[in-house]
Amino acid sequence: MFKEVGPIGVFDSGYGGLTVFKEIVKQLPQYDYLYLGDNARVPYGTRSFEVVYKYTWECVQHMFRMGCRLVILACNTASAKALRSIQQNNLIHLPDNRRVLGVIRPTAEIVGDFTKTKHVGILATQGTVTSESYVIEIGKFFPEVKVVQEACPMWVPLVENNEFNSEGADYFIRKHLDNILKKSPSIDTLVLACTHYPLLAEKIKRLLPENVQVISQGEIVAKSLENYLFRHPEIESQCSKGASSVFYTTESTNSFNSKATIFLGSQVESRHLEL
Repeated sequence: MFKEVGPIGVFDSGYGGLTVFKEIVKQLPQYDYLYLGDNARVPYGTRSFEVVYKYTWECVQHMFRMGCRLVILACNTASAKALRSIQQNNLIHLPDNRRVLGVIRPTAEIVGDFTKTKHVGILATQGTVTSESYVIEIGKFFPEVKVVQEACPMWVPLVENNEFNSEGADYFIRKHLDNILKKSPSIDTLVLACTHYPLLAEKIKRLLPENVQVISQGEIVAKSLENYLFRHPEIESQCSKGASSVFYTTESTNSFNSKATIFLGSQVESRHLEL
């Protein structure tokens, strides 16, 4: 039996979604939150659409069973490869009013307002790049904007292994920034389209020309969620308000607690979820 009210769920394949979670809680501290990281099955970025959809829907169902009425896929790969299928094929068969939202659309809705040259770069995992979700979604809102993509496969492990401040990280960051700017020298806006990448943001900014701005998704998604809840009071009323946060991982809680600190800047005590 599902509860009438429950926490807002924030899902990610691992740790990166914590950067979005942090901004959501900062923007909307009054709500209860449940974070789930499917760390046992990372990475999602290199997996097929079918596998990402299967894994994501399994986790979303667990979050529903734990009382969530609204789940945010704070993962670009899950948003790109699973969100539409969940919305169109699964939610319509559920008996009550539950919602699953992603992180790509909120970014696509406003990115065109940042660029003056109408050239935008997307830095992401291979899975997100292959899906072309950003190209498609930005095109819906800003058809005049040219979107160029660059997959950065080494950036996630650099962050998760706490090596993002090392000299070795500089090489891989500079490599992909050079690549994307060669593809389109007119780029003046770069989207960090992976939730791990905000931890690289300051270093990325230092390595870019002054005219290129960097956009992280956390604050954008948080403000979009606030607006969504305002526009949908029937959903907002189902979100409990106790200012609490609970963290779950499908992997080792000790490992999650240690690495989560890198993303949140504070200690967490997670619980294990057996899928």
